[in-house]
Amino acid sequence: MSKQQWFRPEILGLPAYVPGKKGANTDVVKLSSNENPFPALPAVQAAVSAAVGDLNRYPDMFATGLIHDISWFHKWVDDGVVVGNGSTSLIEKILQAVVTPGGEVVLPWRSFEAYPIAVQAAGGAAVKVPLNADGSHNLPGLLSAVTERTRALLLCSPNNPTGVALKHTDLAAFLAKVPERVPVLLDEAYIDFVDMDDAVRSDELLREHPNLIVLRTFSKAYGLAGIRVGYGLGHPEMIAGLRAIGTPFGVNALAQIAASAALHSQEEVRARCGVIIQERKNLVAALAAHDIAVPASQANFVWLAGFGEALENACLDEGVTVRRFGQEGVRVSVGETEGSLRLLRAVASIL
Repeated sequence: MSKQQWFRPEILGLPAYVPGKKGANTDVVKLSSNENPFPALPAVQAAVSAAVGDLNRYPDMFATGLIHDISWFHKWVDDGVVVGNGSTSLIEKILQAVVTPGGEVVLPWRSFEAYPIAVQAAGGAAVKVPLNADGSHNLPGLLSAVTERTRALLLCSPNNPTGVALKHTDLAAFLAKVPERVPVLLDEAYIDFVDMDDAVRSDELLREHPNLIVLRTFSKAYGLAGIRVGYGLGHPEMIAGLRAIGTPFGVNALAQIAASAALHSQEEVRARCGVIIQERKNLVAALAAHDIAVPASQANFVWLAGFGEALENACLDEGVTVRRFGQEGVRVSVGETEGSLRLLRAVASIL
């Protein structure tokens, strides 16, 4: 027997997604997966605890309450919201729905590793457009890569792993030039850590572009990475098509309850994000003192371009895990001061 008999060729050729490393012992600080260092919000803990007695029941198949809370938060319409087990699963569903055999999906590179995997699994081909030297999206290059074969465009802002965010004026001008037949997926997993001028106002862009789908997650700013829930915003006709292929009872009951409670805890969420943003600024300044310039990150991580195995090993020696991308660079999550201090000691040891 051979797996070649069972799977489509494009599935056999899929690269494995490499998650962030876990520490080998309890003293290791994990800075490899862009997790929120804070525990679940008090309101989330209370809501989940109150719901555990009902786990014998199926969840709301349509996630009605959560969808209503999301539409309230974004001042959008319920029919323009779809939920799923994290925003990555929604991206996979969207690509499965829109990509035809041999169809192309244009995306920036380097970006989130799951993108080309999802494209290939959907039967399409990823057209990777190199980032600008500063780690930002090459918007003219992305636009030039759109052809009659293009079935979707994928954008990531702030971009993972470089952390650079799109500007609203640039994205608005870009979207105005994209053919309406091409869906544009805007992954805003890290949007809550953005504090720059002219930040993308995706809620406004949704009203102007029926082919735009905005993806958000509860894994990062809301600290619910372990419970897996995310959502998409788009034109009701677009969302209706995505809901039609959704998995019945696809978002579990605790995830729905936790996400709703988190949405209604905005003051605490903003305060926690503020702490992480300040830690990011402190780390960038400390790296600059070592003559290490990093891209202008607007996420909860920084990108050390050109560093590789030597830094990864030095970090392990200091008791911290980071995410290495071959010899292209190392991504380091921010949020825990102790982790930043260990990283800086590791950097100093190899310079």
